[in-house]
Amino acid sequence: MQSSAPFLQQILFIDLETVPQYPTYGQLPEEWQQLWSKKAEALLKSREEETTESIYTRAGIYAEFGKIVCISCGLLQGYGNEKKLVVKSFYNDNEKALLQEFLEMLQKWSEPQKYLCAHNGKEFDYPYLCRRLVIQGMELPDLLQIAGKKPWDIPHLDTMELWKFGDFKSYTSLHLLANALGIPTPKDDIDGSQVGDVYWHEKNLQRIATYCQKDVLTTVQIYLRMKGEALVLPENVIYR
Repeated sequence: MQSSAPFLQQILFIDLETVPQYPTYGQLPEEWQQLWSKKAEALLKSREEETTESIYTRAGIYAEFGKIVCISCGLLQGYGNEKKLVVKSFYNDNEKALLQEFLEMLQKWSEPQKYLCAHNGKEFDYPYLCRRLVIQGMELPDLLQIAGKKPWDIPHLDTMELWKFGDFKSYTSLHLLANALGIPTPKDDIDGSQVGDVYWHEKNLQRIATYCQKDVLTTVQIYLRMKGEALVLPENVIYR
């Protein structure tokens, strides 16, 4: 499908890894404990076995209570079976420094018209990234500026949205979709629910980055499969 191949070079595939801002509920400042307790009230309605303290492990998925510790990115180069995927991760305990590095890369890459792609990106990655940038007092890059734009002018792609085919009620995880499409997924390390523990207890950002990179690769392969393109061969994945 040579006609769509140039478009692939215009997409930056991304994945975020986020964690709670504090290791445990007990270490939250008092005011933040009160704010989390109010947030947890709604979450606990469907989780009777949980408590405000135990459910704090989920705080990382809310931009007000979490922070970004890793952003992995993937760019496609070349065509057909010869195309390569270049993967790079930005990770840091200092979220603002991490975001600054990512923005500098984005500014160099994003002209002319480019696109972002993530799995469930429209529900999670893009808004989370925007919220943390605002909280950190940083300017939103053009690729994340969507206010006032028509839906078809927003340069955000989402593999989960592509899979929905107009269905609004279905959530499909990245790994479920990959398995349904016959795309190999790594099963040798952590999953998303363990990222907070790995960060706060192991202090192992490299392990988190490796996991994040694998999700980027899976997202790329799903996108290619859905567009009828050849998948990236394992030997053509380059990590930087």
